[in-house]
Amino acid sequence: MRIIILTALCLCNSLPAMADDATTASDIRQMAGTFLDAWAANQSELGRRVTFSIGNVDSRLTLAPCGGEPTLSFASDPLTTSSPSILVRCSGDRPWRMYVTASVEVYGPALVASRPLTRGERLTSSAITSDEVQLNASRQGILTDKSVLQGMTIRRPVRTGTVITPDLLEAPHAIERGDHVIIVARSGSFSVTSRGKALGNAGVGEQVMVENLQSSRTLKATAVAPGRVEIPM
Repeated sequence: MRIIILTALCLCNSLPAMADDATTASDIRQMAGTFLDAWAANQSELGRRVTFSIGNVDSRLTLAPCGGEPTLSFASDPLTTSSPSILVRCSGDRPWRMYVTASVEVYGPALVASRPLTRGERLTSSAITSDEVQLNASRQGILTDKSVLQGMTIRRPVRTGTVITPDLLEAPHAIERGDHVIIVARSGSFSVTSRGKALGNAGVGEQVMVENLQSSRTLKATAVAPGRVEIPM
């Protein structure tokens, strides 16, 4: 996910004048606060709610005055961590840079389980609902579009209200053990088909052992579609 960068050019009316004076800890905290206020306003337009606090800045800090406007950016993505660092950078005649820690909580709508879900259960729209959650509480990411869950199954049991993250989802097997499959032996544009039986489970692109029902030979094939595998000739 792209880390949003807000330059201090848009904050020039709020920042302290530093052309002649040293940059102090108070100045750095004010800049970080203004930066986070602007970012929170941006997230509000996207339907998200943000709370934050700025970490400690050593009160003894004294940096050179910044001849131009300093630039602030997130050093880590605030949508995947609740403890992002903010990089404050001056590129004037006497350049400097420093990091400010922050505690950031971002709340917004995400998909959650509307009831307990069991391992291997195929998801349906009735099993999922949308609720406000802390979006950056997990590094796994969150999901907001129900359409991406279509046909997916759950890797492990989850409780009602659990946020649905990508690591909880598994694509169903295209081929399951015992399925009768079409075996395609291919060489360039030439191919020969035969019937076989799957000896294991596999998703599309995964390898699976199959038994050729005509020759009784066991072959290693690649699942290319439900009920269809390929082997090289």
